[in-house]
Amino acid sequence: MPRTTIHPSSLVDPSCELGEGVEIGPNCVLRGAVRLGAGVKLVGCSHLEGPVEVGANTTIYPGTCLGFPPQDYKFKLGSPTAGVRIGAECLIREHVTVHAASKAPGQGPPTTVGDRCFLMVGSHLGHDARIGNDVILVNGSLLAGHTEVGDKATLSGHAAIHQFVRIGRFAFVSGLAAIARDVPPFVIAAERNLMFGINVVGMRRNGFAREEIKNVRDAFRLAFRTPRPRPEQLAVLRELGERSPAVREMAEFVAGSKRGLVACAGVDEDEGAEA
Repeated sequence: MPRTTIHPSSLVDPSCELGEGVEIGPNCVLRGAVRLGAGVKLVGCSHLEGPVEVGANTTIYPGTCLGFPPQDYKFKLGSPTAGVRIGAECLIREHVTVHAASKAPGQGPPTTVGDRCFLMVGSHLGHDARIGNDVILVNGSLLAGHTEVGDKATLSGHAAIHQFVRIGRFAFVSGLAAIARDVPPFVIAAERNLMFGINVVGMRRNGFAREEIKNVRDAFRLAFRTPRPRPEQLAVLRELGERSPAVREMAEFVAGSKRGLVACAGVDEDEGAEA
C-alpha cells in the first residue's frame, strides 16, 4: 500500500482525513474538514479551507485555493457552508480558485466539480457553481455564482459566464466569449451571447453516430437559425426529438431555460427565440 506523505513545511489540521497514498508537498495549508481521497497529490503551495472533499487521484498544482468564502455580500464570514466537492481524477492547475457554497449543509449543494475535469491555469468557479464530468476550463475561464456546466463541455481561454447561466452538455464556448444567457447542448457559443453552429468535432470524438449529428444540425437550423418565437422553437425541437435523443435533450434544456438563450448569429434577436 502506498503511504501518505506530508512535507514538514505544510500545515495540516488534525481534523483532516487523508486517504492512502496522499502526497502533500511543501507549504500547503489544510484547515477544517478537508477530506482527500486515495492518491490525491498536492504539488505544493495549495490552500484548502474545509469543508472540502477531493476525489481519488486528483492532482492539484501550486497556488490553488479551494473552499474559501464566497464572494457574496449576503454571506457573513463564519457562516456555515456546504463547501466544495471535487471529483476523482481531476487535474487542477496553478492558481485555480473554487469558492465555497453560499448555503449551509442541507440548504444547498456544495460548489461542485465532477470527475476527470481539467481546470487550467487561473480558471475560477464562483460560489454554488456546478460542473459535470469531463469538463475542460481553459486558462482564465470564469464561472460566476450559481452557474451550471454539463458533462464534456469546454470553456476556452478567458471565457466569462454570468451568474445563473447554464451551459449544456458537449457545448463549446470560444475564447474571450461573454455569455449571459443559456447555451444549449452541442452548440458552439462565441463573442457576446451568440451561437454559431454545432460542436461537430466534439460529437465525433465522443462517438456520436453520423445520423445523430445530422439530427442535431437539422435541429439547430430549423429551431435556432430560423427565427421563431419560443413556443414554435420548442415544438420543432420536440418533434425532431421523437427520433433523436440528442435533440430531445436540447428540447428539455430549452424548456427549462429561465435566462433565455444565446442568440443565433445572423438572426435578428427581435424576431428570434426571445420573441
